[in-house]
Amino acid sequence: MKAISYSAYGSADVMEYGERPDPKVGPDSVLVKVRAAAVNPVDWKAREGYLQGALDAVFPVIPGWDVSGVVVQPGIAVDEFAVGDEVIGYVREDFLSRGTFAEYVAAPVRTLARKPLSLSFEAAAGLPLAGLTAYQVLHRTLKIREGDTVLVHAAAGGVGSLAVQIARHTGCRVVGTASPRNHEHLRSLGAEPVEYGEGLVERLRELVPEGFDASFDTVGGDALKASADTLAPGGRLASIADDEVFSYGGHYAFVRPDAADLAQVAELAERGIVTVHVDRVFPLEEAAEAYRLNQEGRTRGKIVVTVDWDAS
Repeated sequence: MKAISYSAYGSADVMEYGERPDPKVGPDSVLVKVRAAAVNPVDWKAREGYLQGALDAVFPVIPGWDVSGVVVQPGIAVDEFAVGDEVIGYVREDFLSRGTFAEYVAAPVRTLARKPLSLSFEAAAGLPLAGLTAYQVLHRTLKIREGDTVLVHAAAGGVGSLAVQIARHTGCRVVGTASPRNHEHLRSLGAEPVEYGEGLVERLRELVPEGFDASFDTVGGDALKASADTLAPGGRLASIADDEVFSYGGHYAFVRPDAADLAQVAELAERGIVTVHVDRVFPLEEAAEAYRLNQEGRTRGKIVVTVDWDAS
């Protein structure tokens, strides 16, 4: 099969497009013919070696954890999916090697859910990691409730935009930080936008003087400190970007594959409660450029790579 891979840690320059062996399908997995795979910041962080302390790399590594596609072969123990089923997945294992930036991926059923029929394959590929992260942090870690006032950082990004929509659906007031060019987009999602940068704490306190019931940091650094400084008494704080959150009495969260949670997120998408904005689409052979763009950190929504269905 055709795939993107790298044989050493490094910049996007180490990524190569070429032939890799077809994946073997274990008893509890299905072979998915990939239609689209989304790029996430964790992908380039893994490629550059930042996750070495948690995940071994078995080189050459095919990157990517997000996928949408079609089941072409179930494993011998699988009865959840059949040939022809359209699926989405957060296909993360406890090591780096068999990712989704390829024509095929062998995906454990614990990582999969049925693709929302209302979403294109491109939009659906952007849902699993970002949607699961938003859902698990808001409901499992922060335990948001109707009536809460919630702060979401980088609210126009992949995780942030889905967090805004999920929190609004729960009945929360949502304030989101973003650059001015994304403020109208945040308003369309139901959030009250606030500009990044110097004076952020003062702007947040002016908007929510009583403090936030829950704060979701996706940036770290100054954004995390601003979150801690503007919490209400008893407020809850979580970060997916900076383990310094522990020093503020908060929680560090890392998304985990969970078929039931992913099905919940997919249902929200099917009902039109959450939408995925696809910022740019690249063919598989140009995945390195997609990674470079994602690493710049200035996109709205998701960057997606597609696989040529006819050629695969």
